[in-house]
Amino acid sequence: MPMYQVKPINGSEIKIDLPTCMYKLPNVHAQASSCSEHALQNGELDPAVAALELRQDEIMRRLYELKAAVEGLAKTVTTPDADLDVTVTSLSQSPTSTAFRGTSDLDSLLGKDLGALRDVVINASPTRPPLTLLVLHGLLCQRYRVLSTVHIHSSVASVPPALLSCLGPQHADSYTRQSFQLGFTLIWKDVPKLQMKFNVQNMCPIEGEANVARFLFRLLSPYPSDPALATLIDSWVDTAFFQLAEGSAKERATVLRALNSSLGREPWLAGPELSLADIACYCCVRQTCSSTPANVQRWLKDCDNLGHFSSTLPLLQ
Repeated sequence: MPMYQVKPINGSEIKIDLPTCMYKLPNVHAQASSCSEHALQNGELDPAVAALELRQDEIMRRLYELKAAVEGLAKTVTTPDADLDVTVTSLSQSPTSTAFRGTSDLDSLLGKDLGALRDVVINASPTRPPLTLLVLHGLLCQRYRVLSTVHIHSSVASVPPALLSCLGPQHADSYTRQSFQLGFTLIWKDVPKLQMKFNVQNMCPIEGEANVARFLFRLLSPYPSDPALATLIDSWVDTAFFQLAEGSAKERATVLRALNSSLGREPWLAGPELSLADIACYCCVRQTCSSTPANVQRWLKDCDNLGHFSSTLPLLQ
């Protein structure tokens, strides 16, 4: 029995609604669905979303440009003493038709990079100028918008003025990298073998003038689909660099006889059109042979008349 009894304050039981969560929010998914349906019905896009997309595209474009610029610097600086003393920058003329009928797409060959400049960096010794690459550079300038730059590495004391301006006259005006399709950077450096770098992350360096010439030629025109013709071109390229450029006097004489015989049947070495075989053999013959047979002399004059080989003549004097 209780000590004392108190009357109840409220006779009925009090029911309290307890929450099932800390706080409640409206259904975000339902709102997004209704907004998207409304936009779809009216054919409109939220201005804030459109502005955000444009801003994102601009940021990505700038990032790709910055990435291309950093990669270009990484390709030029590969050793602790890789300081560049002299720089000459030249800009290509507007693209015109070239001697090649086939066309090549830079995006398919080099990879699409949202308009960022694809930079080819070549290290070459001034004691042996790569005439083949200079001819190909001139052809590239006729096909694409090329930003050309010449540097002198600290390992080289000095170079002749002709080598410093081999990619064209110096251009003093300012430029924006994104307005060009291809960068062509030539560094005169004390290297035992010519070396080209394109992508420092995904590609190993390409060594040898013949291999670099094959790479650059594919930017101008695809190799023939006929395996026999493609093999013939490769054979002449190897013959030019291994027997004409580096062979003995006896080997050069043998190659000249083969050239004379082939050019007696066709106007060019690999058929009716100019090819990499003609470019490679022309440059090597000019560098190593003082006298040539009749058919080879006619062929050399035909090459000179095309105008693509004019950049090599000052370097042969």
